[in-house]
Amino acid sequence: MILDQLRDFRNFLYLVWKHLCLPDPTPVQYDIAAYLQHGPDRKIIEAFRGVGKSWITAAYVVWRLYLDPHVNILVVSASKERSDQFSTFAKRLIAEMPVLAHLRPRPGCRDSNIMFDVGPARASHSPSVKSVGIFGQLTGSRADEIVADDVEVPKNSETQVMRDKLAERVKEFDAIIKPDIGKVTYLGTPQCEQSLYNVLPQRGYEIRVWPAQYPDEKVRLAYGDRLAPMVAEALDLGTAQAGMPVDPKRFDEEDLEKRKLSYGRSGYSLQFMLDTSLSDADRYPLRLRDLIVRSVDIDLAPTRVVWAGDPDLVIDDLPNVGLAGDRFHRPMAISRSPEGYPELAPYTGSVMAIDPSGRGKDETTYAVTKMLNGSLYVPDVMGFRGGYEEDVLVELAQAAKRNKVNSIVIEENWGDGMFTQLFKPVLQRIYPCRIEDGVKHSVQKEKRICDTLEPVMNAHRLIVDPEVIRKDYQSIQEYPGERAHHYSLFHQMTRITRDKGALGQDDRLDALAMAVAFWTDKMAQDAAKRQQEHREALLAQELQKFIQAAGGKGPRNPSWVRV
Repeated sequence: MILDQLRDFRNFLYLVWKHLCLPDPTPVQYDIAAYLQHGPDRKIIEAFRGVGKSWITAAYVVWRLYLDPHVNILVVSASKERSDQFSTFAKRLIAEMPVLAHLRPRPGCRDSNIMFDVGPARASHSPSVKSVGIFGQLTGSRADEIVADDVEVPKNSETQVMRDKLAERVKEFDAIIKPDIGKVTYLGTPQCEQSLYNVLPQRGYEIRVWPAQYPDEKVRLAYGDRLAPMVAEALDLGTAQAGMPVDPKRFDEEDLEKRKLSYGRSGYSLQFMLDTSLSDADRYPLRLRDLIVRSVDIDLAPTRVVWAGDPDLVIDDLPNVGLAGDRFHRPMAISRSPEGYPELAPYTGSVMAIDPSGRGKDETTYAVTKMLNGSLYVPDVMGFRGGYEEDVLVELAQAAKRNKVNSIVIEENWGDGMFTQLFKPVLQRIYPCRIEDGVKHSVQKEKRICDTLEPVMNAHRLIVDPEVIRKDYQSIQEYPGERAHHYSLFHQMTRITRDKGALGQDDRLDALAMAVAFWTDKMAQDAAKRQQEHREALLAQELQKFIQAAGGKGPRNPSWVRV
């Protein structure tokens, strides 16, 4: 017989807590319990470390069996050991609580800590509760509800390859849950901006977040509508202020400060505030805000371009695939003559870097950079499927012609120079141009890319044409939806770390790094000094014209005029 009071899971949770000799559930714990009972069929619970979300959910699993002993529940965690602990706890509650005595396994029932039936359950291939690791034997299971308890941990989400593998693995849940009545509940803490939990909303999941402290306006804005209503309402009504503990019965302000010191700012932000923005800013070295976005002419450029991070310089009408809060900026100023006209000069040179496609999902990519006074201008970057085909080689040659490059460098780690030999006759026919000695890399790719681009971008010496950004975004639309953004140059730029395998795709970024590396030895030039030299050269020319116009021949290079 089901007691009417226990149809509300919060009342059942109270009984469990009393059985465990714990204090009464806190308001946050009751709020999580209500969300477990009344939330959508596909939901994600993100709550600060130590709030007891796994214990609450184990009690919820038992409560579901109390209401309906015929349901099947699958518990999945990052490791088999973790999921086994969950099911063992649920089994002990059934064995120890008098109100659950009728659920205890009968003779003939499965009765292990990792897989058990409750007594009244009908015969079924699937046990009442089963635990499994995320990369364990999921196929063949059936369930009314899946509880995914910390399926994402640092060990399986350090790189983009690992995150992709995990994201594909959890798709199996859709084949496991029963149609129409199936539910999936995730419990977890995001490990980074590219966390699985931040991708799942695109698949129809709702996220609810309970941070340890009330957030300030900036962090609250990052949460959006994911912040638990009880937290948002307290801030709106003025009954709580930013920095106050959300669950003081669990962790008071002094306790949280100690944990902040112990975890460090980044670790505390992730584990207790569930905010990835600080972690991402520290972890990812390349940011869109360090670029200068301005139209790039093929032949001429300003002798100096000045960057600034002012809010009024932010560009809002370009596709932005960067991290939260990262924005493109237009220049604050460009060099001008005393009369106020833009001060332009021809480039020192122009180079095109090509990264041939390997196998599988890689792209053949190219990037063009032009140099003037220590700054690099990027008029064109593109990637496309294919490798050694004639139409690919023709497209590359036409891109070199279109951008009037002086030299081409080709990455030769693939094919020992075969691509270069195939490309030469096509290039000779369309746009005769010098091909530099093939580039071979021995340094770890991610470290090499970061070490090349970070100092240039931090010095705000990389100027990108806005059309590069638009074309990059448009070109990835042909790829499958969930993976399309992995092919974007600017997604790769803002997600790379120095960890091996940090990106699933890095072809466009690698080509840009090669094109930038070509100019590394020339980047030490001081832009202001070069601008002054350019002005003095122009002055010398004007003086020479004046002397000739006045009727005097004058010396071709007067000793008193610096050229």
